[in-house]
Amino acid sequence: MIIETTKQNLSQIRNPEFSQYAQIYARVYDHFIDQIKQTGMALDENLEKETAAKLEKIKQMQGVFRNSDKSIVNTWISSACEACQKGVGTVTMYVSLMCHRNCYFCFNPNQEDYEHFTHNKKDLVSELTQHLKHGPKLTHLALTGGEPLLHKKEMLDFFRLAKEKSPKTHTRLYTSGDFLDREILQDLKDAGLREIRFSIKMEDPERLKQEVYERIALSKEFIPDVMVEMPVLPGSFAEMKEVLLELDRIGISGINLLEFCFPFNNADEFIKRGYKVKNPPFKVLYDYWYAGGLPISRSELECLDLMAFALEEKLQLGVHYCSLENKQTGQIYQQNYGQKVSSLMFFSPRDYFFKSAKVFGEDISKVKKVFKKKNVTQYQFNADYNYLEFHVSQIKLLKDLDIEVGISSNVMEVREDGKYLRELKIDRTYPKDFDLSKDI
Repeated sequence: MIIETTKQNLSQIRNPEFSQYAQIYARVYDHFIDQIKQTGMALDENLEKETAAKLEKIKQMQGVFRNSDKSIVNTWISSACEACQKGVGTVTMYVSLMCHRNCYFCFNPNQEDYEHFTHNKKDLVSELTQHLKHGPKLTHLALTGGEPLLHKKEMLDFFRLAKEKSPKTHTRLYTSGDFLDREILQDLKDAGLREIRFSIKMEDPERLKQEVYERIALSKEFIPDVMVEMPVLPGSFAEMKEVLLELDRIGISGINLLEFCFPFNNADEFIKRGYKVKNPPFKVLYDYWYAGGLPISRSELECLDLMAFALEEKLQLGVHYCSLENKQTGQIYQQNYGQKVSSLMFFSPRDYFFKSAKVFGEDISKVKKVFKKKNVTQYQFNADYNYLEFHVSQIKLLKDLDIEVGISSNVMEVREDGKYLRELKIDRTYPKDFDLSKDI
């Protein structure tokens, strides 16, 4: 069992050196929380117990749990979503970030060069050509925006090139669907598009929603996999049930239910709707590539209720809950997998961070005595912080010791002057309670 080390439970750590070391990350977390509060957003109460109860209910209902419970499926999931877990062989591109919509929760303003690409376009064909020539093999390729259908020629040239040069690559398109018609769908079919993902805006008037449903239904005639992908707003359960039933009636492949996020802008729009940030926002605090922002509290609870509803109703529609954490694992996998690190590091199959164990201060001599008896020589002493670091598999040897062991989470970063393994967090466990196969 792993105990999260937070500011609230630092006082529970008996070992003074361990407590002092853990305060480093508590201060980093406090600074992050202060940054959130400066936007005007508040954190909600901790809902982990309620979340755990809903997860257990879905497990009892035979929901399919993926990626160490970060993703849940009822019947069907896109192969692109499966590939996203590790992010290997999958690429998403855009022509521009221009969009005819103005959604208050859009996270595109967090994208690099956002202002430039709201007025300019990329040379998408050249970019894809270079990737096909020099990049890793593509299994999945997506076009997003902005709104790709604002650039019909560039969109079609992109998919035609993919079909010609990489015909086995699974291609998909993200769109609001507002500019979609039969002619464009025929062109996309001819260009080899395999999957199309619509967004439905819950705050749109009913007339606009019905028009999107009509285009979704029309797309079935042309594209093999038709999907909806949308964030779930807190308090929208009743409306979202109707969305699921309508999509099931239409007979599309599936829907991705996303955790609703605050993108660090338009705080007033979130505040006036009563939204708060999930507490804690992240299990491991880091600068993630996915620019979605901070998870909004209670969105996940709504997603889990909708998953339970889909299972109860035995919907044929594939329903996939994709948490924010699920979207972030691909980055950590790509940064860490295959990297040469110390033999003391363990590559976690659960979250893809490198893990090691640490004991502090007076506990060091106790551990070294056990290691000497067991002929364990692979460990390292750090004089600056007075800890002993070793492989997490050795924790089982310490089960008779009443000590606290720190579990360190690390990521490999490439900087201008080389590669560095960066520690992001330290949690706590007790040897008698620790199970390597379940905990990390």
